[in-house]
Amino acid sequence: MNPQNVDAFILANNKFFRDYQISTIRNLLLNTDDSKWPLVQSMQFKDPTISLILSILVGTLGIDRFFIGDIGLGIGKLITCGGGGIWTVIDWFFIMGATKDKNQQKLQSLL
Repeated sequence: MNPQNVDAFILANNKFFRDYQISTIRNLLLNTDDSKWPLVQSMQFKDPTISLILSILVGTLGIDRFFIGDIGLGIGKLITCGGGGIWTVIDWFFIMGATKDKNQQKLQSLL
C-alpha cells in the first residue's frame, strides 16, 4: 500500500489502538496488497472512550463487554451483577485496553 495512505490511516485512527501496536499495524498495512485498501478504509472501530463510559454507567450489566464483542464475558458480568461490583470496578481500568486489543484483532483478521 501507499505509505502516505497508511500514515494518513494511522493518524486518523491511532486512538483506536495501543501505542505499541501502531508500528506493527503500519508494517502490516504496508505489506498488504492494494486490493484490501477500500476494506481497510471502511472499517469501523469501537471507541475506547465509549466503552469506558458504558463501563462506568452500565458495567454491572456487562454492556461494556457486549459493546466490544466479548459476549461470554458480558453474560458473565450480567449474571453476576458485575461480579458483585468488583469486576465492574476492575473493568474501569482495563476496558479501554481491551477495546483497543479487539480493534487490532479485527484489523489483523481483515489483513
